[in-house]
Amino acid sequence: MIPFKDDNPRGTTPYVTIALIAINVIVFIYEFSLGQRGFTEFTVKYGLIPAELMSGRDLMAPEMSYLSTSPYLNLFTSMFMHGGFMHLGGNMLYLWIFGDNIEDTLGHVWFAFFYIISGIAATLTFVFIEPSGEVPLVGASGAIAGVLGAYLVRFPYAKVYTLIFLFYFIRIIRLPAVFVLGFWFILQLISGTNSLAVSQSGGGVAWFAHIGGFAFGAILFLVLGKRPKKIHRFYR
Repeated sequence: MIPFKDDNPRGTTPYVTIALIAINVIVFIYEFSLGQRGFTEFTVKYGLIPAELMSGRDLMAPEMSYLSTSPYLNLFTSMFMHGGFMHLGGNMLYLWIFGDNIEDTLGHVWFAFFYIISGIAATLTFVFIEPSGEVPLVGASGAIAGVLGAYLVRFPYAKVYTLIFLFYFIRIIRLPAVFVLGFWFILQLISGTNSLAVSQSGGGVAWFAHIGGFAFGAILFLVLGKRPKKIHRFYR
């Protein structure tokens, strides 16, 4: 089941959503231009390594000190990096479908704040589950999961156009967001629970970053949604 657009008009141009997509794409193009070794070194240098964040210092071996950065800086840099085309494409698709309406609701500045804080919360959730992990965590999916959580709270019955694969047949159907995003979240919970029994030393999907980002985004949106609304007046 793959969503590809929603039937939910917006009232403003989503400048922040567009900028976030552009930044992620530009960073990935730069990563890709480095070649295989450069790509790997860039990931190690700017990805978030849980064990480093927990210790508050870089754990690189002396001969690899040129890859050292602050783990606190990597809380931010890691959410603008991706491991491959599919990783980037899937994340940006979800951000484009659901991000514009949340930006429209919160406003540009508050949406930028919401996105970054959701990404940090998602990363910290993963670090809590894997505190000794040494595999770099990269990707915007934690922050985007926060956007999905907000969308579910704000627009549960908005229709989402979704590709459904039934063996050799592909159908497009319109489903309520509560079904599409609810199914997505349940899938993360199941996959995350199953991953606890499997070693993550070789990497994989950071399911708990998705779970943490989604839950945090839903709660934060409820808080931000209670902000006093700006009153527009006409003067003569």
